[in-house]
Amino acid sequence: MGRIVLVTGVSRYLGGKLAAHLAADPGVDRVIGVDVVAPTMTLDGVDFVRADIRSPVIAKVLGEAEVDTVVHMGVLATPRQAGGRSAMKEINVIGTMQLLAACQKTPSIESFIVKSTSSVYGCGPKDPAMFTEETEPRHTPTSGWAKDSVEVEGYVRGFSRRRPDVCVTTFRFANFIGPVVRTPMTAYYGLPVVPTVMGFDARLQFVHEDDGLESLRHAVHARKPGTFNVAGDGVITLSQSIRRMGKKQLSVPQFMFSTIGRNLSRTGVVDFSPEQIRFMTYGRVLDTSDYTATFDHRLRYSTPDAFADFAHRDESALSEVPNA
Repeated sequence: MGRIVLVTGVSRYLGGKLAAHLAADPGVDRVIGVDVVAPTMTLDGVDFVRADIRSPVIAKVLGEAEVDTVVHMGVLATPRQAGGRSAMKEINVIGTMQLLAACQKTPSIESFIVKSTSSVYGCGPKDPAMFTEETEPRHTPTSGWAKDSVEVEGYVRGFSRRRPDVCVTTFRFANFIGPVVRTPMTAYYGLPVVPTVMGFDARLQFVHEDDGLESLRHAVHARKPGTFNVAGDGVITLSQSIRRMGKKQLSVPQFMFSTIGRNLSRTGVVDFSPEQIRFMTYGRVLDTSDYTATFDHRLRYSTPDAFADFAHRDESALSEVPNA
């Protein structure tokens, strides 16, 4: 018998692509994709259910399909995707709570996988050279997606204690990048002139979209519990990345960078939360040795290689691609 997998957030790019990859996997019998709106991309082999994970409907879907694996891809990264910050928080945090409550009542659930973010570590001048999974944040996130993700991970740990029979896997991904995926970070590099903080040159890591999706597919079969950092090997500095994009860099004082970020967020051109601004100032590097050893899986793309694939993408062909 193959897996019966439910994937949340399939109307967005990464959730939809993962569902399609799993549907083509011979080790998976059935894939159910869930979201509040229908996906715009074609999801061959995926049974789409229009449902809100905050509603009791999700428990019915889990039970009737006898789902054994849930992959939670439904945590929103920007307020624009939800229609505002309060709606975003409700979808991210309350939605996760309700999904976990439904999973807790479903006897067939054997594995729960959550796509989290390395943003839970925060950013600041006192950060270590590399974050391990055991590193306590010295600058805990106070807003946006990062703060929501901290709360989401807390509820996931609580679920793990209540259902010790379920394999719970949390992946803390570096920023996704690649030829197709669209995120606040890729929008930042799309600016005609890229602003940076004067006196800082953040160290950055990325995970290629194909590697990120493959690691999640791998986790569906491997079933290894725990929390794992996932990023491409190596580091690239912010100034290096801008040069490789062939863009002009504008260094401004820190207070001006924050003002520019807020103004760009209001226009909808780029969505910069305060946490994203801190990331562009201080950067973040992950120790991924635990993931590699536990899953016996090494990502294909290093951080520089992943960025190179992104730098050569055709922006004109991406107008219909949903955000990550």
